[in-house]
Amino acid sequence: MLRSFLIYLSKAAWAQNLVTNWSFAWRTASRFIAGTKLDDAMRVVRELNARGINVTLDHLGEHTNTPDESQQATDDIFATLDALGADSAARGNVSIKLTQIGLGLDESLCAENLERILARAKQNNTFVRVDIEDTPYTDKTINMYYAMREKGYTNVGMALQSYLFRSEADARRLLLDKTPIRLVKGAYMEPPDKAFPKKADVDANYDLITKIMIDASLANQTKLSKDGRVPPIPAIASHDDNRIAFAKSYAEKVGLTKDGLEFQMLYGIRRDLQDQLAKEGYPVRVYVPFGTHWYPYFMRRLAERPANIWFFISNFFKA
Repeated sequence: MLRSFLIYLSKAAWAQNLVTNWSFAWRTASRFIAGTKLDDAMRVVRELNARGINVTLDHLGEHTNTPDESQQATDDIFATLDALGADSAARGNVSIKLTQIGLGLDESLCAENLERILARAKQNNTFVRVDIEDTPYTDKTINMYYAMREKGYTNVGMALQSYLFRSEADARRLLLDKTPIRLVKGAYMEPPDKAFPKKADVDANYDLITKIMIDASLANQTKLSKDGRVPPIPAIASHDDNRIAFAKSYAEKVGLTKDGLEFQMLYGIRRDLQDQLAKEGYPVRVYVPFGTHWYPYFMRRLAERPANIWFFISNFFKA
């Protein structure tokens, strides 16, 4: 019930207007968000790289309302790609949401913006991960990915959510084309005909898809690129010790080398686990969001972990 309410609030304009005017809200959100400017994000890239950790940058934004907004979002992504391109030592790539660049407005507009982004990423020798959003956009997002592959772009990957019934089939289809996949559990509210209602079933599906991705990585001999920018096929995006333990155990069982997969975590969460995995020799990539449109992302982080809510409340009383 609480999770449903927080996800509702993440989409409510009235709540966004209220919360973003509270100074203590940003103090809490800044635990999970690198800052509002690109310079803030690049500083975090350097800090994480110094700890042996790779990065994916996300200039926050989703569900743009006009073509001009989608163009501005595309320009912001260009700036992020150019910043990575200008720093050859930066071990990072970029993540984007397609509703940010016009998918909810006009699919042809979105396709044009996405192709321009992938061309700019290629110029800057880096990789773009297309995030997965809620189910009204799942088919459109995957179809857009395939349209770009047909145009010859290979510097792009996908994300999937293990709480959706369809994700196993989507994974098997995407892996036929050696698609790099970030596997997450899912952070949206979905109807019962589309998603597993029980956590145990979400976890079991997560492990199944992890196994499928590791098998594909082994068969295709995919590895993390030496510059840390292009990932192998499996990105295990979880802070769950059991999911991570399963991935490590299965990869070792089938003989996949450590650089044949990577673990991904969110900025500000489980730094201890990030450092532990990096020390063990596994590639670790931290998802680093930044920008002024932080409210929806922040509310989904509160919905995912009750401990984050108490952190939020504690900052309220410090205001």
